[in-house]
Amino acid sequence: MRPELKNFKGFTLKNVPKEDWLAPGHRACQGCGTVLPIKLALKVLGPNTIVASPTGCMEIISSPFPFTSWKVPWIHIAFENAASVASGVEVALKALRKRGKISAKQKINVVVFAGDGATVDIGLQFLSGALERGHDFVYICLDNEAYMNTGVQRSGSTPYGAHTTTSPAGKVIKGQVTWKKNTPAIAAAHNIPYVATASPAFYLDFMNKVKKASLINGPAYIHVFSPCPTGWGSEGAITILLSRLVVETRIFPLYEIIDGKYILNRKIDQPKPVEEYLKLQRRFRHLTPEQIEYIQKRVNEEYERLVKLCECFSPSEEE
Repeated sequence: MRPELKNFKGFTLKNVPKEDWLAPGHRACQGCGTVLPIKLALKVLGPNTIVASPTGCMEIISSPFPFTSWKVPWIHIAFENAASVASGVEVALKALRKRGKISAKQKINVVVFAGDGATVDIGLQFLSGALERGHDFVYICLDNEAYMNTGVQRSGSTPYGAHTTTSPAGKVIKGQVTWKKNTPAIAAAHNIPYVATASPAFYLDFMNKVKKASLINGPAYIHVFSPCPTGWGSEGAITILLSRLVVETRIFPLYEIIDGKYILNRKIDQPKPVEEYLKLQRRFRHLTPEQIEYIQKRVNEEYERLVKLCECFSPSEEE
């Protein structure tokens, strides 16, 4: 166990922070699954936080001139360089502490909120550089599995079979033909201290992971499942249901990687069929029974691989 986490006490229903640092009145779609993780993360991080956000849905809905929904310092930057800007902010804070401009004891969180397009595609090399250099910041990828802000184009995070405007479901090619990029594994390959996946349906799990990420010295990466009713063709009222089903079907497992050691946070011994999740979204309505069976087989294989990976580390090593 890392020394920063030795005395870690997680959030419970009784001690969830009440103060919100993302103001209501933003312009997100009804049922947006991306706003909720931001709101929860900022509850954890508090007012001593500096946010860097690249172009995307969250930038559009939270900062229409002359208004802003951010109650903490917030920097809007280009699509690709969120991690680089966060690196610069972190280094600037070190310089200010060295010069006595701010207290050396004052904890200031540097955090990135970025979509999957800005993370797994356009900004991947910038994220890789920041992780390799070891900057002390938290990077939170809000994964809605396509470029939603610009018209629902496919991204490297779009799941197999999904219909998007650039991977349309036709008679010959039925939607997205590649599998979702495993970005948490890419982040972990940089030998950083902390990597985790999260879902807004399991909000205490997510909040505790954000807290751990903020406590650890060095870069931390959290990949958050973020439903998009508009792009997915799902009802806004079932965003949390989808966020739960994606875990219960094993499509999106919840786990942590602490210093290279995999920890499964929620083992699903009796999974629900992937079809229960897929049938609630218009982007998958064209899938044939054969395609659904193919997806089910792949999900089972990847989940069992993850379980075996987690079993490689004994309980004594995890503590």
